[in-house]
Amino acid sequence: MLDRILSLPLNQRLLLYSGVAILIILLYVFLLYLPRSTQITQKRERIQSLEQEKIKLQSLIQEREKTKLEIEEVEGRFNQAKTQLPEQKEIPELLKQVSNLGRDSGLEVVLFRQKAEVLQDLYAEVPVEMAVRGNYHQVALFFDKVRSLDRIVNISDTNMKNPQLVGGQMQVDAAFAATTYRFLNEEERMRVAKEKEAAAKKKGKK
Repeated sequence: MLDRILSLPLNQRLLLYSGVAILIILLYVFLLYLPRSTQITQKRERIQSLEQEKIKLQSLIQEREKTKLEIEEVEGRFNQAKTQLPEQKEIPELLKQVSNLGRDSGLEVVLFRQKAEVLQDLYAEVPVEMAVRGNYHQVALFFDKVRSLDRIVNISDTNMKNPQLVGGQMQVDAAFAATTYRFLNEEERMRVAKEKEAAAKKKGKK
């Protein structure tokens, strides 16, 4: 076969060589290059897809960390607020402490009467009606001590009257409301929610 090819005229041999070269190129293209090219394209698309998925996951992780920090911050504020609002069993001791602060400030506690609680959605107001007698400095000292308590106690509706000079000092009768707050337990919150729902339905019917 080789002798027959070599015996051909030069132009025919060149055509034959060209045909063989083209055939080899075509075989390479169809058998090796195109399949490999398709695989490379698929791999690139897969890599791009994975990169997009990676970016999305990183974004989700960042959002999760951000949400986690926000939750921790809210829980911290809630726990701080919770320490300022006593539980129901702590109320008597807190009220006793407020009464003692009045006496420690030099005041005569004339009236100390706990009134009915006012239930809100999450907490209850615990009002106490108080009346004391003493000089202005003693009253101011008592208010300052109450303000410095770890628990929240608000002084409101202050009324001072009947000033009298006693022992060289002006004394007054001071009446006011001392209100503290406590968290409602689960049962109380459910009861308040039901009462509000019933009230809303009753109002709707009207």
